[in-house]
Amino acid sequence: MRHSVSQMTVAVLGATGATGRHVVSTALQRGHHVVAPVRRTGTFAPREGLTEVSWPEVTDVSTLTRALPGTSVVISTLGGADKGPTTVCTEGIRSAVTAMKAAGVARLIAVSAHGVLETHDKSLYSLAVWANVAERMHDKETMEPLITAAGLTWTIVRPPKLSDHAAIGKYRAGTDLPIRLWSSIGRADLAAFLLDEAETPQYSHAYPRIVR
Repeated sequence: MRHSVSQMTVAVLGATGATGRHVVSTALQRGHHVVAPVRRTGTFAPREGLTEVSWPEVTDVSTLTRALPGTSVVISTLGGADKGPTTVCTEGIRSAVTAMKAAGVARLIAVSAHGVLETHDKSLYSLAVWANVAERMHDKETMEPLITAAGLTWTIVRPPKLSDHAAIGKYRAGTDLPIRLWSSIGRADLAAFLLDEAETPQYSHAYPRIVR
């Protein structure tokens, strides 16, 4: 894994989610500034380098536009409800790409999921994930084209199942990694990869997969 000494300002969408919190804490540990749009300010304990921005609705473009100037990279860990229809990823990214263009921010790293679009195939993994969280997968499928058509320098990360186990401190990443029914990655290690990619881009305009 790569670590850069240069300081960045990182905006984290979905900052209060299970993965987003790891991204925030990892970025701060590495000495970066973090802008965290949140539904309610005061969600995080005050920390040096952390700025919360009230963003109660993911469709609110103007608030996000005001929050992003000076940001080096936007990392999206947005995710919808576990059950039922959801458009959080799609609507949040639609707002983000509009705000990024207005604010002059070019770099976007977004967490999607293995099993969407061309990886929505007949593999056991894809069949299983669509059987369990189809609405969330559909939201990712409508999100991704918004990113690739936006004219930004993007990376769409497609992890398999996410887990909450403690950080291992290593991972395997690549655009052609085989994803098996049992494949997974811990959120803490996923957060490390997202920051590694922000610091030293390896997958611009690509769809890396990541496994432990």
